[in-house]
Amino acid sequence: MTELAEKAGITVRTLRFYRERKLIPPPRREGRIAWYDEHHLARLRTITALLERGHTLNAIADLTDAFDNGREIGDLLGLGEPTEETPVRLTPQELADRFEGEVTPENFATALELGYLATDGEEIVHISRRLLDVSVALIQEGVPLAAILETGRRVRTHAEDLSDLFVTTVRAHTPDVDVDRLRPLAKAVVEAELSMAMDRRLHQPRSSPPGA
Repeated sequence: MTELAEKAGITVRTLRFYRERKLIPPPRREGRIAWYDEHHLARLRTITALLERGHTLNAIADLTDAFDNGREIGDLLGLGEPTEETPVRLTPQELADRFEGEVTPENFATALELGYLATDGEEIVHISRRLLDVSVALIQEGVPLAAILETGRRVRTHAEDLSDLFVTTVRAHTPDVDVDRLRPLAKAVVEAELSMAMDRRLHQPRSSPPGA
């Protein structure tokens, strides 16, 4: 325990406190000997980094609980590894930095539920670099992460319907065609229609606030 505390840059007393608060997983035991490994050290360094960024111990406890009970990367990829998306590996500190204080237990749990995030040891995996980059850009523009996640949930519903429509249409008329080969055509239709819909939406006059 003393060696682990020294490597993490904390006191043994602090380490014991973290154990009591269940901020770190229990050590592996062989008889009366407790063994700590690199996962414990990584977790301690994460706690220190989050504290330095202004997170409270209660918030960190909620985050570690969500982290420990979240979907693991093996479960996520068991649903089918993305064919066009690039997963991104992040430490908890890097995730906190990217999202500028928006990594709350509620947002973290929602992202796990949606399958945007998964855990792999002491790392976090975001399933899509493109979605990660868009989320970060929107946060920098002032959009809360909770709103981004809710929008993502709604977009997914429409995306599922669009995918089903395209695949059903193609298979109904050309059953021998490899639908996956035609994926760029589906994406082109959606992009063009979204672009024209944005044109129409942005040219509409803004509605007046109530009571104006």
